[in-house]
Amino acid sequence: MNLEMKQINRFFLLATAPFLGLFLFLLFSFKPVHVEVDTAAYVPDVTLKDRTAILKQDLDKADQSVKVTISSIRKTSALYKQTTTTMNSIVTNAKTQAVRPEYLYNRRITAKLGVPFERVESDRIRIELYKVNPGVYKGYAMKVKLKDPAAMQMTLGRDNIGSSETTMQAVSRHGAVAGINAGGFADNGGKRYPLSTTVMNGEYLTGFESSFKDLFFVGMDNSGKLIGGKFSNKTELDNLKPKFGATFVPVLLKNGQPMPIPEKWQVSPKRAPRTVIGNYKDDQLLIIVVDGYSESGSSGATLQELQNKMYGLGIKDAYNLDGGGSSSLIVNGRVVNNPSDGSLRPVPTHFLFYK
Repeated sequence: MNLEMKQINRFFLLATAPFLGLFLFLLFSFKPVHVEVDTAAYVPDVTLKDRTAILKQDLDKADQSVKVTISSIRKTSALYKQTTTTMNSIVTNAKTQAVRPEYLYNRRITAKLGVPFERVESDRIRIELYKVNPGVYKGYAMKVKLKDPAAMQMTLGRDNIGSSETTMQAVSRHGAVAGINAGGFADNGGKRYPLSTTVMNGEYLTGFESSFKDLFFVGMDNSGKLIGGKFSNKTELDNLKPKFGATFVPVLLKNGQPMPIPEKWQVSPKRAPRTVIGNYKDDQLLIIVVDGYSESGSSGATLQELQNKMYGLGIKDAYNLDGGGSSSLIVNGRVVNNPSDGSLRPVPTHFLFYK
């Protein structure tokens, strides 16, 4: 038995010896494994919560800042709108105040004329027609406000020197809303020529002629203002930059003062149909056309009467245009006055007004 047991023990010892040796080798030859943990990279739960709380506080502050900014923008916008409204109101009031003197002046001069019986209004021109009847003559006054300088032009009879046409023909041919006869003329060889210096479209029709005797030039400059007077040389007239104009006799008012009427024109004829043109200090025009049944001197108005009339109406400068049978006033396609010839007389120049 003991022998068998010894043999068995020896067998097991031999069988397990290699494994036991390997175990002892492994046990004494390997070093222990050391694992290090980066504590800096590790954030405890408490720190994460704190950071979350801080982030929440920052977001709350940002939200509050946004709300304050939005409120500030709204207040600024409201203030801007209020300021804009105030400025617009100031501008509107300023414009109203700026035109008020013109409005008051216009009311004052219109009050002297009475109530217009006809009116033409556009963005280019305003025309008002009045009756003139002081008891010794009858006629019509036409007050014109040129909003556009080009709303008034001068035309030549049939666009040819020596030709003539009635004011109605000129108005119709050029599509004007109103028209009057302009300067004087001289007949020669069956043709009718404008007197002396005549300007069309800024050009001298037959050259410049120095004013002599009682002749004067009257017309408009490039800005739509009435110009006129006696000119001894071309430079004097050129300085006024005439756009168009014609010649006749005599000057009635200059700078608001009556001018001496030559004796010849006081009696030749004494009374007659007349056409006169003048301007107010605000550059509105006033045209008076007086009726008469002939050129014999027994009907119509004297130049002295028209001079006094224009002066009393506050006219600054006034000029007598061709009269007698030449006097004509056309508005809205009809003859307003009563031509002394019984019909309109063909003349070489006309002042036309455009709507």
